Amino acid sequence: MSEVSVSIDQPGFFRQSDLPEQVNKAEMIQKVLTGREGMVVWSKIKAGTYTAAHSHPNEQITWMISGRMDFRIADQKRTCVAGDLILIPKDVEHEVLYVDECEIIEFFTPPRLDLYPAAAHSVFGM
Repeated sequence: MSEVSVSIDQPGFFRQSDLPEQVNKAEMIQKVLTGREGMVVWSKIKAGTYTAAHSHPNEQITWMISGRMDFRIADQKRTCVAGDLILIPKDVEHEVLYVDECEIIEFFTPPRLDLYPAAAHSVFGM
């Protein structure tokens, strides 16, 4: 964990492998690291998982590490694979079907406190 501090208001050094895992609905395992202005979420998602159309007031950048997913942003559709990056401006509707098991890294600004309310006070979103 952090050698300096785990306070949300203090700088620190972290290893992704040391972050606590969060299991969401048995479809994905996630690890979160957040500051006051931004959040990064590492996710491993089971094949066949579907995230319904939604939007949020957070800008989102998704980086595909492995797997394959069918993604829709507004009226654009694409099958994404490892190495692809997706930019989703705030308030733009999007949805995704994880065709294969996927590993992704997502960046949100500001942090997604609607999904991780504890992130208002915890660097790990727990």
